[in-house]
Amino acid sequence: MKQHSLELNGRRLLKWQVRELPPLDKNEVLIKTILGSISVGAEMPQYNESDITDVNPKYPKNTGYENYGEVISIGANVQSLQIGDRVIAFYGHKDFSIAKENNVIPVPKDTPCSPALLTILSCDSAKGVLKLDPNREEKVLVTGMGAMGLLAVYFLKNYVGVDQVDIIEPDVCRRDIARNFGVKSAFEIQNQLGYEYDFGIECSGKYSAFQALQKSIKKDGEICILSDGNKEEFRLQPEFYEKELRIVGSSDGWDYKKHSQWFFKHVKKTPYIDQLFQYETSKENLIQCFKDLSKGTIKPLKVLVHY
Repeated sequence: MKQHSLELNGRRLLKWQVRELPPLDKNEVLIKTILGSISVGAEMPQYNESDITDVNPKYPKNTGYENYGEVISIGANVQSLQIGDRVIAFYGHKDFSIAKENNVIPVPKDTPCSPALLTILSCDSAKGVLKLDPNREEKVLVTGMGAMGLLAVYFLKNYVGVDQVDIIEPDVCRRDIARNFGVKSAFEIQNQLGYEYDFGIECSGKYSAFQALQKSIKKDGEICILSDGNKEEFRLQPEFYEKELRIVGSSDGWDYKKHSQWFFKHVKKTPYIDQLFQYETSKENLIQCFKDLSKGTIKPLKVLVHY
């Protein structure tokens, strides 16, 4: 079985590499990719060599991390999966891949396929929300309505049940999408805010947004940084010390399989979550799609990739 894998070999230099896959180990499965995605906020800084956390990048690099596929072969000791099962996996822009049985997430047959692909990023955002642990009556301010910000809002509203979730987002289209996700108020800039919040969640990667959060959170309040930190450096403001704020970071998910059990049930009731995929492309057009994203010809929240 030949595998086509998209590798980054330098700044804006993508190439499909072809490799022969080895035989399956007894605890492994072979997956045929059906859908993938471009996670714009994470992948484009690497593609453009603008990631401030990776100033001396080493190549080649793997690309992508979200996959929805079909199990087409299983190892001798695999028990939880069967041929034909649909699964979520973490191998990126590849048409076929081998994965350990315990590293894939089974998808129920009645779960819509494109929303199912969002379970990985949803779990990442959920971890940050769970670290703050707000109650229903507390006010939460989220900055940046990219995919991570919208999924943080989704978890706050649908899992925690927070009544007042407000946002700061300069893009009017993204503010409109956030209203569909249940936000109370959507602000373009920080000085429009009329009161203080118990918690803040930073999802924009922008220093100005982090600055706005520090000014908008109550005394003894808490901020979670969910953004990757790959765009701009953050600095503490006088308000951080004056109000004795706390800041926590969050990376990756809390438990992908456990989270998926809730997420797969819930996405069937909330079709609006599919709005995150604002652009669709094919495997054959994937390299050109990266070029268009880099040039700003297209500006989607996320890209859905068909294989």
